Amino acid sequence: MDLATKTVPWVKWQAPMVRVLRACVPLAVASVYFFGWRALAVLLVSNAFAYLAERMFTRSWKEPVSSAVFVTGTLLAFSLPPPIPLWMAALGAVFGIVFGKMVFGGFGRNVFNPALTGRAFLYISFGRQMTGQWYEPFTGWPGGLAEWGYTAASAPVDAITTATPGALMKLGQEFGFWELFLGDCSGVIGGTSAILTIICGAYLLWTKTANYRIVVSGFVGFLLMQTLAWQAGWHHAVDPLRAACGGSLVIGVLFYATDPISASGTNPGRWIYGAFIGAMSSLIATFSAWPAGTMFAILLANMFAPIMDHAIHKMTQKPAIMRDGGVKRA
Repeated sequence: MDLATKTVPWVKWQAPMVRVLRACVPLAVASVYFFGWRALAVLLVSNAFAYLAERMFTRSWKEPVSSAVFVTGTLLAFSLPPPIPLWMAALGAVFGIVFGKMVFGGFGRNVFNPALTGRAFLYISFGRQMTGQWYEPFTGWPGGLAEWGYTAASAPVDAITTATPGALMKLGQEFGFWELFLGDCSGVIGGTSAILTIICGAYLLWTKTANYRIVVSGFVGFLLMQTLAWQAGWHHAVDPLRAACGGSLVIGVLFYATDPISASGTNPGRWIYGAFIGAMSSLIATFSAWPAGTMFAILLANMFAPIMDHAIHKMTQKPAIMRDGGVKRA
């Protein structure tokens, strides 16, 4: 039976969601290597509470839970700082599922990306834990594979950093390109290594799970806007390659912006949607107090995607020629 229609007790597995989860497996393994087994605990807690939150609704509807719930739980966990309290990860998962998805009617009806809805809630509600508590990754073999991981209270002083590379670069601290590209720096649980994220995202593009129009226009929009900001010297903007690898752009464009439900559904709209996300990511990160702007850029694009698609459909409607020679609007 095809995975698109396969239902096991209480879970309906859709093939695209399974492919996204496969692409997330290397990132999950890398998160343990960089930050210890506690990163896996955050991942499991986020998925468990996301599932329970959706199950509360689908049980009364006599429907199974969509496997998309595990994509939401996984991507939410990937967007969190490693020392995040487990109860906060659980709260973010519940909020993202309930207010980012189920209040709109469930799978396929949500306007906003549920994982980013949960992250935005945590970001606004618990600013200190989301922006001010980070630690350097474990290095050398076996790295975090032999460690549980730190909490904000247990991390040694020489492992603590108060911000991600994106925020520190805005303050003038230098980071080498390869340090950012490989992931030898502080960052969120799932997107620290840009090269690994690109490889996993390439699988989504190869399997056509992610739409290439959003990805290409997203990166181009960011590179053009960031190059302009860098050359103009706006707010000490850094060069576009380090800015892309030191923030959340790579994982944001490849894994969050390409969500087929909350993204634009027309081909012209996908080009505009991706370019908007890329350009706004650069502008928000450059001019705001936030270290990275991809999350807010995607949520803004989610809001305008349905309106844009409606306008594109209206503009591209073609008249239908009737047999009597008259014209009938499609």
